[in-house]
Amino acid sequence: MSIQQPLVANIKAGNLGREGAKRRLRAEAKPIIFREDAAQPFDDRILTWNLDARTVSIWTLAGRIKHIPFVCSDQAFKLLASRKGESDLVMRDGMFFLIATIDISEPEVSEPDGFLGVDLGIVNIATTSDGEIMAGRGLNRYRQRHRALRQKLQKKRTKSAKRVLKRVRCREARHAANQNHIIAKQLVATAERTSRGIALEDLSGIRQRVTAKKDQRARLHSWAFAQLGAFVEYKARRAGVPVVFVDPRNTSRQCSECWHTHRTNRVTQARFVCRSCGTVMHADRNGSRNIAHRGDAVWKRGAVNRPRTSTR
Repeated sequence: MSIQQPLVANIKAGNLGREGAKRRLRAEAKPIIFREDAAQPFDDRILTWNLDARTVSIWTLAGRIKHIPFVCSDQAFKLLASRKGESDLVMRDGMFFLIATIDISEPEVSEPDGFLGVDLGIVNIATTSDGEIMAGRGLNRYRQRHRALRQKLQKKRTKSAKRVLKRVRCREARHAANQNHIIAKQLVATAERTSRGIALEDLSGIRQRVTAKKDQRARLHSWAFAQLGAFVEYKARRAGVPVVFVDPRNTSRQCSECWHTHRTNRVTQARFVCRSCGTVMHADRNGSRNIAHRGDAVWKRGAVNRPRTSTR
């Protein structure tokens, strides 16, 4: 019997202790439980699509149910013509969704003319080495309003409060995902227009490495940097833009002009002053420039998959 995917991720990240630890053994010993409304995978024999009539038919334990209508956008409907393989039936917020597997050809990754460095953060969601700042003030305020609303409704413990909680429970996540889609699309478009690649920080495990104050923990743990990185990566693959992940250590303390590194270079959250050469700039832009330099070095060193070049 295989272990649940979230459990595998927690074990890999070391969140449940070392091998043989009591907490890890207790988690591994729990039986796997499937919810009644869990996602159901279907292949082409069990679920068939009729694109002309915009209906599907599903083979169930009670027999085959035919002529089930579905709705989607015009762009998604065009992509369904290349549908192939498995389809997943998912129930979300009381509604059923069909997630279809579609094959999309990826263009060849082009040889980049430099890299666009992207510094990810909480105050500023993304800052590019070109100096463009995607501020996170609006999203943080949105999260604070929803956090205060949840606390207020949870204290009431009435049926109407529970109904409101159920209605708004996924609204914050959808809003954050939409913002990440917009930012990722903008970053990929900039890199594609300037024939550059995209360099991002490898922030895996940062929540375990960073110690946050009590009033900052909610902001840290609601930070969707992994989702933004995944969005950038798959959108870049569709555009043929290379993406590299670099070591984030000292990117905020190192001067992007003279490479002098010291913790006092970062004067405030937004201000960087090099103690060696006197360079003054926005701290996040300085970090993004360091990320761009490291991405270019990683690419030239051949530590990532590069496009094949013909030789004579």
